[in-house]
Amino acid sequence: MKTVWNTYGFFVLYANVNDVEPLGVDEVELTDLDRWALSRLQATIEVSIERLDDYDATTTGRAIAAFVDDLSNWYVRRSRRRFWDGDAAAFATLRECLLGVAKLAAPLVPFITDSMYGNLDGAEPSVHLCDYPEPAAALRDPELEWQMALAREAVGLGREARAHGKLKVRQPLREAVVVAAGREREAIGRFERLLLEELNVKVVRYVSEADELGRFELKPNYRALGPRFGKDMPQVAAAVAGLDPARAARTLRGGGEVHIAIDGREHPLGANDVAMVLQPLEGYQVERSGSHAVALDLALDDELRGEGLAREVVHAVQNARKQAGLDVEDRIALVLGGDEALLGAVRAHERYVTGETLATSLSLGDGNIEAGPQPGSAQIEGRDLLIAITRV
Repeated sequence: MKTVWNTYGFFVLYANVNDVEPLGVDEVELTDLDRWALSRLQATIEVSIERLDDYDATTTGRAIAAFVDDLSNWYVRRSRRRFWDGDAAAFATLRECLLGVAKLAAPLVPFITDSMYGNLDGAEPSVHLCDYPEPAAALRDPELEWQMALAREAVGLGREARAHGKLKVRQPLREAVVVAAGREREAIGRFERLLLEELNVKVVRYVSEADELGRFELKPNYRALGPRFGKDMPQVAAAVAGLDPARAARTLRGGGEVHIAIDGREHPLGANDVAMVLQPLEGYQVERSGSHAVALDLALDDELRGEGLAREVVHAVQNARKQAGLDVEDRIALVLGGDEALLGAVRAHERYVTGETLATSLSLGDGNIEAGPQPGSAQIEGRDLLIAITRV
């Protein structure tokens, strides 16, 4: 309920800022992301009708909650710039989805849904006087939902690689390598721009097999093989270590068996008997799930470090804006001082910094900070940043 209310609040805030006129989704030019959100809504309607017809409110509630999570943490997050720019399709799509949630969840959470409906539509005196939604076949696209799911899985693996590589999301990287071939390669390629932005990388490269991201090491699964071989486990471990790692990994991943010889007798081993550990290429961090994998090039040069520092400065200024109580649309005069490396990064990316912080002017240097109103400070990688902002 908190998530849907915050998403609704986001819509109301930006709709008022942009003085948006309510439009139907059939009146705007939809993007793939819009079509995905609307297709997810139709799928949720189908589940809700089926389960409520069987008086299964629990599964219904979980399905609606999953859609709300997708709406907030994927659709809205991926569309923030569009909402700021007043994109009619984004507003029409989010309004349609929020109205759909209000009607779907009305039997479960009657008051919050009535409040949302009254502000977003109000064609009826109450949401409880509306018909329950029916899925629109024209808006359902299961293929698009599958493609987006693949792209989101790649993003998730890339984020895990970042976390294990101990690099912040705001630090740009040179390359992401995605394991995908055939239909999956085409699906992820459809949303390549999304991957570039979500993983904050300059290039996405594709390979067909996870083997291309590194080399496999094979280890016996002692829990599975111990009861079977007992005191012969040292020989089993040596035999597994003697297998050709690449060939054995391909065989086991394909559902086949490898064979080892113990005391002159041959024994078959399956995928559950052998742990396959992918050791990444030098300088890369690899994360995998099943047959899917993503590798990030962790090497940083001065250009990437400078861009990363500029992004951290923007983050610090945005926090200062919030602390100063500014509205999202307020323009500011921005003065920055402190560490020269930070100021150098700002100079190199001045257009990005001023655009993201809505700064109409930018001054750099400690001398101006003392006289500037609303001074603040932040630390970025151990470097001091001084911030002064003025509403203009």
